[in-house]
Amino acid sequence: MKRIFDLLLAGLAALLLCVPACLLALLVRLTSRGPALYWSDRVGRHNRIFRMPKFRSMRLGTPAVATHLLTDAQAFLTPVGSFLRRSSLDELPQLWSILVGDMSLVGPRPALYNQHDLIALRTERGVHQLLPGLTGWAQVNGRDELPIPRKVELDVEYLQRQSLWLDIRILWLTLVKVVRREGVTH
Repeated sequence: MKRIFDLLLAGLAALLLCVPACLLALLVRLTSRGPALYWSDRVGRHNRIFRMPKFRSMRLGTPAVATHLLTDAQAFLTPVGSFLRRSSLDELPQLWSILVGDMSLVGPRPALYNQHDLIALRTERGVHQLLPGLTGWAQVNGRDELPIPRKVELDVEYLQRQSLWLDIRILWLTLVKVVRREGVTH
Protein backbone atom coordinates (compact mmCIF):
# COMPACT_ATOMS: atom_id res chain seq x y z
CA MET A 1 0.00 0.00 0.00
CA LYS A 2 2.81 2.44 0.92
CA ARG A 3 4.56 1.88 -2.44
CA ILE A 4 1.34 2.54 -4.38
CA PHE A 5 0.76 5.71 -2.33
CA ASP A 6 4.35 6.82 -3.04
CA LEU A 7 4.04 6.15 -6.79
CA LEU A 8 0.69 7.92 -7.13
CA LEU A 9 1.62 11.01 -5.12
CA ALA A 10 5.21 11.32 -6.43
CA GLY A 11 4.03 10.76 -10.01
CA LEU A 12 1.34 13.42 -9.67
CA ALA A 13 3.80 15.85 -8.03
CA ALA A 14 6.38 15.21 -10.78
CA LEU A 15 3.79 16.01 -13.45
CA LEU A 16 2.54 19.15 -11.72
CA LEU A 17 6.04 20.40 -10.88
CA CYS A 18 7.73 19.54 -14.18
CA VAL A 19 7.72 23.10 -15.56
CA PRO A 20 8.77 24.78 -12.27
CA ALA A 21 11.53 22.16 -11.87
CA CYS A 22 12.84 22.91 -15.37
CA LEU A 23 12.85 26.63 -14.55
CA LEU A 24 14.76 25.98 -11.32
CA ALA A 25 17.30 23.85 -13.21
CA LEU A 26 17.78 26.70 -15.68
CA LEU A 27 18.15 29.20 -12.82
CA VAL A 28 20.87 27.05 -11.19
CA ARG A 29 22.73 26.74 -14.50
CA LEU A 30 22.52 30.47 -15.27
CA THR A 31 23.76 31.59 -11.85
CA SER A 32 26.68 29.23 -11.26
CA ARG A 33 29.19 27.05 -13.03
CA GLY A 34 28.39 23.32 -13.20
CA PRO A 35 25.39 21.03 -13.57
CA ALA A 36 21.89 21.84 -12.28
CA LEU A 37 21.74 18.60 -10.30
CA TYR A 38 24.05 17.35 -7.60
CA TRP A 39 24.06 13.55 -7.21
CA SER A 40 24.91 12.61 -3.65
CA ASP A 41 25.90 9.15 -2.38
CA ARG A 42 23.36 8.32 0.32
CA VAL A 43 22.58 5.37 2.54
CA GLY A 44 19.33 3.63 1.69
CA ARG A 45 17.38 0.65 2.93
CA HIS A 46 19.60 -2.03 4.52
CA ASN A 47 22.52 0.44 4.30
CA ARG A 48 22.75 0.13 0.51
CA ILE A 49 24.37 3.16 -1.14
CA PHE A 50 22.32 4.92 -3.81
CA ARG A 51 22.69 8.17 -5.77
CA MET A 52 20.22 10.88 -4.71
CA PRO A 53 19.65 14.00 -6.83
CA LYS A 54 19.15 17.52 -5.52
CA PHE A 55 19.22 20.87 -7.22
CA ARG A 56 22.77 22.07 -6.71
CA SER A 57 22.84 24.75 -4.03
CA MET A 58 26.58 24.61 -3.29
CA ARG A 59 29.51 25.60 -5.46
CA LEU A 60 31.59 22.99 -7.27
CA GLY A 61 34.33 21.61 -5.02
CA THR A 62 32.37 21.88 -1.76
CA PRO A 63 33.38 19.02 0.59
CA ALA A 64 30.86 16.14 0.71
CA VAL A 65 29.93 16.51 4.38
CA ALA A 66 26.80 17.49 6.27
CA THR A 67 26.32 21.26 5.92
CA HIS A 68 26.64 21.88 9.66
CA LEU A 69 30.20 20.48 9.52
CA LEU A 70 31.39 23.14 7.07
CA THR A 71 33.31 25.96 8.74
CA ASP A 72 31.49 28.65 6.76
CA ALA A 73 28.62 27.02 4.85
CA GLN A 74 27.43 30.40 3.53
CA ALA A 75 30.70 30.80 1.61
CA PHE A 76 29.96 27.64 -0.40
CA LEU A 77 26.39 28.57 -1.43
CA THR A 78 25.63 29.44 -5.04
CA PRO A 79 23.79 32.72 -5.73
CA VAL A 80 20.44 30.87 -5.58
CA GLY A 81 21.55 28.20 -3.10
CA SER A 82 20.24 29.92 -0.01
CA PHE A 83 16.81 30.38 -1.62
CA LEU A 84 16.71 26.75 -2.77
CA ARG A 85 17.53 25.49 0.71
CA ARG A 86 15.23 27.84 2.65
CA SER A 87 12.32 26.94 0.35
CA SER A 88 13.29 23.22 0.27
CA LEU A 89 13.04 23.38 -3.54
CA ASP A 90 16.49 21.78 -3.76
CA GLU A 91 14.74 18.54 -2.74
CA LEU A 92 12.36 18.36 -5.75
CA PRO A 93 14.58 16.05 -7.86
CA GLN A 94 14.23 13.42 -5.13
CA LEU A 95 10.83 12.62 -6.64
CA TRP A 96 12.95 10.63 -9.12
CA SER A 97 14.41 8.57 -6.25
CA ILE A 98 10.89 7.84 -5.03
CA LEU A 99 9.68 6.80 -8.48
CA VAL A 100 12.61 4.38 -8.98
CA GLY A 101 12.16 2.89 -5.49
CA ASP A 102 15.30 4.16 -3.73
CA MET A 103 13.22 6.38 -1.44
CA SER A 104 9.72 6.82 -0.09
CA LEU A 105 7.76 10.01 0.49
CA VAL A 106 8.05 9.43 4.25
CA GLY A 107 10.86 7.75 6.15
CA PRO A 108 14.12 8.70 7.83
CA ARG A 109 16.11 11.21 5.75
CA PRO A 110 18.90 9.39 3.90
CA ALA A 111 22.27 9.76 5.59
CA LEU A 112 25.35 10.81 3.67
CA TYR A 113 27.62 7.81 3.03
CA ASN A 114 30.18 9.27 5.47
CA GLN A 115 27.84 9.96 8.43
CA HIS A 116 29.13 6.87 10.22
CA ASP A 117 27.72 7.82 13.64
CA LEU A 118 24.18 8.24 12.26
CA ILE A 119 24.40 5.05 10.16
CA ALA A 120 25.68 3.00 13.13
CA LEU A 121 22.93 4.24 15.47
CA ARG A 122 20.21 3.61 12.89
CA THR A 123 21.54 0.11 12.22
CA GLU A 124 21.73 -0.67 15.93
CA ARG A 125 18.10 0.42 16.39
CA GLY A 126 16.72 -1.30 13.25
CA VAL A 127 15.92 1.92 11.38
CA HIS A 128 18.09 0.78 8.44
CA GLN A 129 15.21 -1.57 7.49
CA LEU A 130 13.16 1.42 6.27
CA LEU A 131 13.33 3.14 2.91
CA PRO A 132 14.66 6.66 3.46
CA GLY A 133 12.16 9.46 2.89
CA LEU A 134 11.80 12.83 1.28
CA THR A 135 10.52 13.85 4.70
CA GLY A 136 10.14 12.09 8.01
CA TRP A 137 9.05 12.18 11.62
CA ALA A 138 12.38 13.75 12.66
CA GLN A 139 12.00 16.48 10.02
CA VAL A 140 8.64 17.61 11.36
CA ASN A 141 9.96 17.48 14.93
CA GLY A 142 13.05 19.66 14.56
CA ARG A 143 14.59 19.09 11.13
CA ASP A 144 18.19 20.41 10.92
CA GLU A 145 18.21 21.53 14.55
CA LEU A 146 18.17 18.02 16.10
CA PRO A 147 21.26 16.23 17.42
CA ILE A 148 21.85 12.80 15.87
CA PRO A 149 20.72 10.70 18.88
CA ARG A 150 17.38 12.57 18.97
CA LYS A 151 16.91 12.10 15.20
CA VAL A 152 17.44 8.37 15.63
CA GLU A 153 14.94 8.24 18.53
CA LEU A 154 12.35 9.89 16.30
CA ASP A 155 13.23 7.50 13.45
CA VAL A 156 12.65 4.58 15.84
CA GLU A 157 9.28 6.07 16.83
CA TYR A 158 8.36 6.19 13.14
CA LEU A 159 9.53 2.59 12.62
CA GLN A 160 7.28 1.44 15.47
CA ARG A 161 4.23 3.57 14.58
CA GLN A 162 4.34 3.68 10.77
CA SER A 163 1.00 3.73 8.98
CA LEU A 164 -0.59 5.43 6.00
CA TRP A 165 -2.33 7.90 8.32
CA LEU A 166 0.93 8.81 10.04
CA ASP A 167 2.53 9.32 6.62
CA ILE A 168 -0.32 11.65 5.60
CA ARG A 169 0.09 13.57 8.87
CA ILE A 170 3.85 13.89 8.33
CA LEU A 171 3.34 15.11 4.75
CA TRP A 172 0.87 17.75 5.98
CA LEU A 173 3.20 18.88 8.80
CA THR A 174 6.08 19.02 6.30
CA LEU A 175 4.08 21.30 4.04
CA VAL A 176 3.30 23.59 6.98
CA LYS A 177 6.96 23.69 8.09
CA VAL A 178 8.24 24.35 4.56
CA VAL A 179 5.76 27.21 4.05
CA ARG A 180 6.78 28.68 7.43
CA ARG A 181 10.48 27.89 6.75
CA GLU A 182 10.82 26.34 10.21
CA GLY A 183 13.93 24.43 11.23
CA VAL A 184 16.09 25.23 8.20
CA THR A 185 19.68 26.20 8.98
CA HIS A 186 20.67 27.48 5.50
